[in-house]
Amino acid sequence: MGILNTMLRAVTWWNGQTLNTQFYTWRKGVKVGEDEQGNVFYTTRDGKRRWVTFNGEPEASRISPDWHGWLHGTWENTPDKEPLAHKSWQKPHQENLTGSALAYAPAGSMRQAQPADRRDYEAWSPE
Repeated sequence: MGILNTMLRAVTWWNGQTLNTQFYTWRKGVKVGEDEQGNVFYTTRDGKRRWVTFNGEPEASRISPDWHGWLHGTWENTPDKEPLAHKSWQKPHQENLTGSALAYAPAGSMRQAQPADRRDYEAWSPE
């Protein structure tokens, strides 16, 4: 199974970082931090490129807004060195679950396990 995993990683990004990305990270990457989900953030020695290697599924919505801002150059310092001020009303970051089995389904949705109780509806039947 080890050879198969290596071959999959060589050509697919959804099975973890590709071998090329792993080699580039080993050669030029400098680890600058890690978030609460275990994602690791890197930059080149000159600071011109920034990237992340995901811990688990590579889903962009798993990156918190703090680290997202650093990745895109909105601010220079990483959130672990210079934490952003958060308001008391702000909720913790959650990944986007749209399209997954855990996605939100409102009352009456066909995806709900139990259909909604609709007393205000009467089925029409022709006479």
